[in-house]
Amino acid sequence: MPIQVSVVVPCRNEEKTIRLLLEALAQQTFPQAEMEVLIADGLSEDGTRDVIAEFQTEHPDLQVHVLENPNRIIPAALNVGIAAAQGEYILRMDAHAIPRPDYVARCVEVLQARQAENVGGVWEIQPQNESWIARSIAAAAAHPIAVGDAGYRIGSQAGYVDTVPFGAFRRELIERIGLFDERLLTNEDYEFNTRIRQSGGRIWLDPQIRSVYFARGSLSDLAKQYWRYGYWKAQMLKRYPKTLRMRQALPPIFVLSLILLPILSLIFQPVFTVWLIELGIYLVTLILVGIQLAIQKKDAALTLGVPLAIATMHLSWGAALLVGSLSSPRS
Repeated sequence: MPIQVSVVVPCRNEEKTIRLLLEALAQQTFPQAEMEVLIADGLSEDGTRDVIAEFQTEHPDLQVHVLENPNRIIPAALNVGIAAAQGEYILRMDAHAIPRPDYVARCVEVLQARQAENVGGVWEIQPQNESWIARSIAAAAAHPIAVGDAGYRIGSQAGYVDTVPFGAFRRELIERIGLFDERLLTNEDYEFNTRIRQSGGRIWLDPQIRSVYFARGSLSDLAKQYWRYGYWKAQMLKRYPKTLRMRQALPPIFVLSLILLPILSLIFQPVFTVWLIELGIYLVTLILVGIQLAIQKKDAALTLGVPLAIATMHLSWGAALLVGSLSSPRS
């Protein structure tokens, strides 16, 4: 049978999770004979290649190919995979994700109906490990106070949206709008979807298309992740300023106010009171969210952990976007 679907997976040092992804792909309801998996590996230095090789030996019915990604960045990995793909449909997947068994079939169904040019689903966010802070980060990453109205994180009704994670699209779309932009180290998916929308295309979010996504396991890793997100979002906004959404603008505005209001209070004393009120409202809001999630999930540790995680996300993203807007792109 000819290949219909090419699953492209950017990968680097993912020995802990790549097997979980491959097992999930092997269990898809979509026919294995019509699917290939292209892992664009960014010169992994751990046991990732060994894990993949072991899986290939155990599952010869699923075509799994490892491609070299010497640039070691996600958009380059995607472009390497797309260049090698044989399928009519390209489906992006992440090495940190576990798609449900009907994931591929549902994506293909939407694309075959010409319902949209790019389709994606909802993340079921889970902790990377069982530590209290990892559980807190996973809970925070799916709460509107932390991520706004991002439908793929908080769950949503089916509909047209600005962007989706792990999109699936027809190969012909690349011929129309081009490959992923390798000048962006992150936010490449949002930029790609922006070009789709500018060309008259549509992005469809289907909550029945679901995958498990593992959140970061520590506050330091979370801060690094959101710093990258904020910095490279700023670079994208320089090209597409009209794509800025309120949920994305609030963190940098908040960070800026935390810096400027105390300085202004040196000139006008009442401003310091405004700063204290702002900070107090923010802290109380985060504490209430922590209590809400702790009760909902019956996990007392979330009372402290969730506020810490949300504050880390907001401050890292906001500060990085401010820095990124004033500087030239760097890795």
